[in-house]
Amino acid sequence: MRHRKKTIKLGRTSAHRKELLANLVCALIDNKRIKTTLPKARAARSLADKMVTLGKKGTLACRRQAISTLKQKDSVKELFDHVAPTFAEREGGYTRIIKLGRRISDSSEMVLLEWVDSVAAPVEEAEVAAE
Repeated sequence: MRHRKKTIKLGRTSAHRKELLANLVCALIDNKRIKTTLPKARAARSLADKMVTLGKKGTLACRRQAISTLKQKDSVKELFDHVAPTFAEREGGYTRIIKLGRRISDSSEMVLLEWVDSVAAPVEEAEVAAE
């Protein structure tokens, strides 16, 4: 039984999973939205929300903790300087998951993971599907 076990394993070792999630969050910080599978998005959403909370605190210790988790100084700088201040008044729920449908090759559920307050360009695939 998996009672009270929160970790989503994603079929990877713990080191591979940590690096995957760190890369997904860094891509989200840099690009404002990413396209990925639903289980990966749900796992990355948790880490992204924790990183924004660290960014809102803004202390040196929080910055070092974010660097040790994400491993990319440029992304952490972007997080602390631009992303976290936009959520200063918000208590939580910094990301949104938008379902796009299933991938043709393996029928995986594809989603867009994006920041709630960011305004990005509309999705091309949704427009193509509507036609």
